Amino acid sequence: MNRSRLFRVLCFGLFVCTLAAPAFAQTTVRIGAVMTLEGAFTLLGQEAVRAMEMAFEEANYSAGGKRIEWLKESSDGRPDIAVGKARKLIEQDKVDILIGPMSGGEGLAIKEYARSVPEKTFINGFSAAQETTLVNPSPNFFRFNTDGAQWQAGLGNYVYDAKGYRTAAVVAGDYSFGYTQVLGFMTEFCAKGGKVKEKIWVPMGTKDFSSAIARIPDNVDAVYVMFGGADSVNFLTQYYQTGRKTPIIGGSNVTEQTVLSTKGPFQQHIIGVPSAHMVADGIEDAAYKDYVAKYKKRFPDGLAAPSAPFYGYYVATKAALTALGAVGGDLGGNQEKFRQALAKLKLDTPTGPVSLDENRQAIANIFVTEVAQRPDGTLYTKVVKVMQGVNQTLGQPRDAFVARGVPSRDNPSCP
Repeated sequence: MNRSRLFRVLCFGLFVCTLAAPAFAQTTVRIGAVMTLEGAFTLLGQEAVRAMEMAFEEANYSAGGKRIEWLKESSDGRPDIAVGKARKLIEQDKVDILIGPMSGGEGLAIKEYARSVPEKTFINGFSAAQETTLVNPSPNFFRFNTDGAQWQAGLGNYVYDAKGYRTAAVVAGDYSFGYTQVLGFMTEFCAKGGKVKEKIWVPMGTKDFSSAIARIPDNVDAVYVMFGGADSVNFLTQYYQTGRKTPIIGGSNVTEQTVLSTKGPFQQHIIGVPSAHMVADGIEDAAYKDYVAKYKKRFPDGLAAPSAPFYGYYVATKAALTALGAVGGDLGGNQEKFRQALAKLKLDTPTGPVSLDENRQAIANIFVTEVAQRPDGTLYTKVVKVMQGVNQTLGQPRDAFVARGVPSRDNPSCP
């Protein structure tokens, strides 16, 4: 009798636990993140962590009536490592939503991985390779930051018209984001009549740029430079150490805060360098100033201003939380309601409105800037022009833009 009674009690307990498990799971949403906390982009990854912390804290780690549980994994900028970390978060840690990654090649790889888990939702962190969303996009991959070509909107025209540059050489990272940035710059610069005399592609993580610098032609008006993180600092330091005088045009990450806040002799040379990006330190809008104040209060040991990677991960996290709120935290039915809410979002961000196109790619403002110096000596990007609502095809018809092909070492050409 005792054994029979014990058996019934155990069976009843198992039955209750089985019923309770789904209900318990419904009270929590697990959000995973992949960011670079190793390698050349380590500082960018640290900003991503800060961004998600601030966004979650502002929401009190809850959305749509659900508690948010945050799990993060570190990559080093390599696509295979990023996919491995994403796979761990999705398949072992059972996260519901994944935010990330950081670099262009990582984004392309994770987009492809997303296809194999259609019941999960992926929201891009900061990666900005154009083809991630332009070519054969994955229906469960969303990008609330503009891509690297969009980031260059207005820059080619500005340096041609305002700076008088007619010829340029390109020195850039030899990977998908580098190709994307160069395409964005050359699209305008070449259309105006500018000429690119040499393209010099450098592997990510290069420490010695002497051979690349030596290949830069002397008879150009400017050098367009596109690197990120420590690669930017190393290139700029070595470029000016050689005594080079040819003016620099900055790719987006060359003049953002993870570089401008790094101390070094190169800082005195880059005042006045033109660039363009989805963010700018010199935005005067009240919402942006409030955003900067929150950053400085929360991270007194942070940068002089929130970086572009911070903005990318912050907006991505805000998008996830806003959409969760819109559907009351409902992730049932393979997250279909949640994804519909994401696709329809029109976010008011610190840099202006952000909406998505049919490929779930951001349409947003871009800022043409020049590096300037504040009275306290810190460097910032001063806004010289705002490009309103830039779409992924840079205002051109989609079919014609896509027909040009994906960015590469040789595409586009500009004799």
